Amino acid sequence: MFIDRVEIYCRAGDGGDGCVSFRREKYIPRGGPDGGDGGNGGNIVVRADRNLGSLANIVGHRHWKAEHGAAGQGSLKTGKSGEDAVILVPPGTLVKDTDRDFILKDLAEDGDQIIVAHGGKGGRGNKRFATATHQAPREFDHGEQGEERNLLLELKLIADVGVIGKPNAGKSTLLSRLSAARPEIANYPFTTKYPNLGMVRVGYDFEFVMADIPGLIEGAHDGVGLGHEFLKHIQRTRILVHLVEPAPMDQTDPIENYHQIKGELRLYDESLAARPEIVAVSKSELPDAPACAQLLSEELNKPIHQISAATGQGLTELLREIATLLNATDAD
Repeated sequence: MFIDRVEIYCRAGDGGDGCVSFRREKYIPRGGPDGGDGGNGGNIVVRADRNLGSLANIVGHRHWKAEHGAAGQGSLKTGKSGEDAVILVPPGTLVKDTDRDFILKDLAEDGDQIIVAHGGKGGRGNKRFATATHQAPREFDHGEQGEERNLLLELKLIADVGVIGKPNAGKSTLLSRLSAARPEIANYPFTTKYPNLGMVRVGYDFEFVMADIPGLIEGAHDGVGLGHEFLKHIQRTRILVHLVEPAPMDQTDPIENYHQIKGELRLYDESLAARPEIVAVSKSELPDAPACAQLLSEELNKPIHQISAATGQGLTELLREIATLLNATDAD
């Protein structure tokens, strides 16, 4: 199950209370104070782990609580600090404070982490209150309370290449042909309901991550057809592969479909419309594909790929251009 949005409640551990104790040993009838400090409460930590692909591992765990610190003991023994509670999330997760409505951190890389709730400090034992004129103190501090926070964890996939287009344009089929990913594939719109990732290898020394983004429709920038849920996953991609179906099932015009998707990207985020893009007419085995590619080439004034995930036509040329563009973005 792919989950990209989870709300959780975090409660760090309380600090342990300080101890009131006096030294009691044989032949030392009036030993001084020896109460130890309480241990610190555990923190709540959110950490990025590259072995995770979605937030499904925490979807059923709404409340996260760290361990409380132990109370201090006699003989100046400090209480044990509470264990931290670590929440593992995939790289690309935004950590947001829902009460204050701001982003705490973008966990973009594997190993990135943030303490979202600090544990309470342990209280002082009575030894801390001893002075030259107050040699038998009975005062102590209670441990401080741990912090509380309501969080929204939102995943934006990190991929080098995002495959976009209208529903049923052949995006999932292309991903399955180029990588080991096995997304659900069927001959009807909206088969893909969440993004799929696949590792694509080109030759022996070059590879990249490709994301199959669910089909976009008119009004996606306003959330129509779960548009916001899909568009956010395009924001971290470096280049886009825009697939245009030559003979859509709904009888719409392929050229208009292309411009409609570009418009939705522009309305959602201006930078997406300006991102490097490779345009390809999918399902090139169909009779309408050459004419569609010709019209698109004239409209956009640039070469258009004709590819077929079924026959393999044009895939080598497509991969070559993707690799060239990715190398160019690395150089920039």
